[in-house]
Amino acid sequence: MLDFNSLNVFAVLVAALVSTMLGGLWYSPVLFGPAWLAEIGKSADDLGPAGAAIAGSAFSCLVAATAVDLLCAATGTAGLIPGATLGLVLGLGIVAMTMLSDALFSGWSPKLYLIQLGYRATYLVIMGAICGVWRA
Repeated sequence: MLDFNSLNVFAVLVAALVSTMLGGLWYSPVLFGPAWLAEIGKSADDLGPAGAAIAGSAFSCLVAATAVDLLCAATGTAGLIPGATLGLVLGLGIVAMTMLSDALFSGWSPKLYLIQLGYRATYLVIMGAICGVWRA
């Protein structure tokens, strides 16, 4: 059973912040931004102001980090490797499979699927590691 009293607010906030920052890097020109834009057929100018998208992404990271921390508590997951492993299972076992259905029905290229999935799976591993370490 999920126990909201076990929620580690500091771990959740740090995990959400780090994951949001990872998104900024992931979709920047330094990493996958140009490839992502090419795959969605847009330019950076086409996207317009990013404020609302960044706020929405930060909120989604906060909700995901809350869920990861609750799952760490519910499963007794503590420590860097166990937490990261939990994040990997969530990323590949749940997110990858639900996104695969979306990708297939939406006609995403394999490259776009991997860029999108890579960010989410990576941040779940990081969230799990952060929440797991905080519980150790």
